[in-house]
Amino acid sequence: MLSSRRLAQSPAVQKMIGLAVAEYLRFTWLTSRLTLEPADFYERIAPDQPFIIAMWHGQHFMTPFIRREHRVKVLISRHRDGEINAYAADRLGVIPVRGSGDHGGRYDLKGGVAAFKTMLTALGEGYNMALTADVPKVARIAGLGIVLLGRASGRPIYPVAMATSRRIVLHNWDRSAVNLPFSRIAIVAGEPVAVAADADDAGMERCRAVLQSRLAEVTESAYEIVDRKDRHADRG
Repeated sequence: MLSSRRLAQSPAVQKMIGLAVAEYLRFTWLTSRLTLEPADFYERIAPDQPFIIAMWHGQHFMTPFIRREHRVKVLISRHRDGEINAYAADRLGVIPVRGSGDHGGRYDLKGGVAAFKTMLTALGEGYNMALTADVPKVARIAGLGIVLLGRASGRPIYPVAMATSRRIVLHNWDRSAVNLPFSRIAIVAGEPVAVAADADDAGMERCRAVLQSRLAEVTESAYEIVDRKDRHADRG
């Protein structure tokens, strides 16, 4: 008899779970009401395409729905859970790029070299590139990997957060938010971070810190938008 661990490693099972996750997220999106901040976000970003979308790990499940007519690729780890995420992303029209950074958040080192080159190629071909900014296993601390991608590609980095009024927050390292149907959804985007092609170490660190700060701001704003109405409603 196959163990649960072996079943979880089965490509067929991973694909089945990934497709189910995709359809669940689609149902959540279709049954929820959207608030976009700023309201003209799509008009603002149009001249900047292709661009890099930065988000926090664990808050990224609804990210495929940011896409409208845009061509988007997303960086997904090679971990077993990443296989499921890759199937889900593909089902939702986002092309996965497989790879991850090291514990310093560097995508151009270790096994992430191929992924880094693939992301550069994707941006060069006009695809927008979405990826989490956190250092692996260190939530809400931006690594240098995404900043390096911005410097190498010359493309702006947009900090983006998505939140739902109904959610389950898991007690794991990234405080994953499982988004629930029949919610209010907020998509909040901050001012882009531009990384100069000749940025030195100090300049890179400044950009990393600015990106981290702006991601924190848009995340706080997204949750304020979806939760404030609940608090007001409770007051009668």
